[in-house]
Amino acid sequence: MDAFREYFSALDTSAMLAAALRLVAVLLCLTVHETCHGLAAYALGDPTAKERHRLSLNPLHHIDWLGLAAMLLLGFGWAKPVPVDMRYFKNPKRGMALTALAGPASNMVFAFAALLGCRAVLYHAPETAAWGWVFAFLQMLASLNVGLGVFNLLPISPLDGSKVLFAVLPDAAYAKLMYYERYGFVVLYALIFFGALDGFLGKAVATVFNAMVSLIF
Repeated sequence: MDAFREYFSALDTSAMLAAALRLVAVLLCLTVHETCHGLAAYALGDPTAKERHRLSLNPLHHIDWLGLAAMLLLGFGWAKPVPVDMRYFKNPKRGMALTALAGPASNMVFAFAALLGCRAVLYHAPETAAWGWVFAFLQMLASLNVGLGVFNLLPISPLDGSKVLFAVLPDAAYAKLMYYERYGFVVLYALIFFGALDGFLGKAVATVFNAMVSLIF
């Protein structure tokens, strides 16, 4: 009986540690994504994010609880959008597109760095349980970053990919789509709820992740 108790206790500990590491990984992904949006906007002349304290690596400044839950459960999600005032940009549409791309780009770079860490652990770290958890965390971090980056590149308002798509439209159409952007969340929530994106996103994320792995290992 004691052996069974020890076994199930070890299972509970492992499950709790895995859940905690996943939460940390999710918060890191979302925080870096949103902070890079703000940094890109600031570099292009918009101080709004800085003035509202969004150029921060504090996750509490960026969390959207529904987006966090989606990220934890589905592997892709979102955070509170960084405030951007496109009037500060010399070329507003291009500035918005570059600001939008900064988030997914940061996730891809972060994923690549995490996989480099996996390689270092695999080939240079001792084979201990602690280093096994480090490897698992880095692998999880890479996977979640790819998921977040690919998800946000979808051309569905208000995701980042829509800003890039809108940038090639005429000014009148761009202004109208930006005005109705707030209603895009309804469509996005419905697609997520009914699982309409699951198959496509799963294949896209796997393709990008496997391509990175093949480059590094």
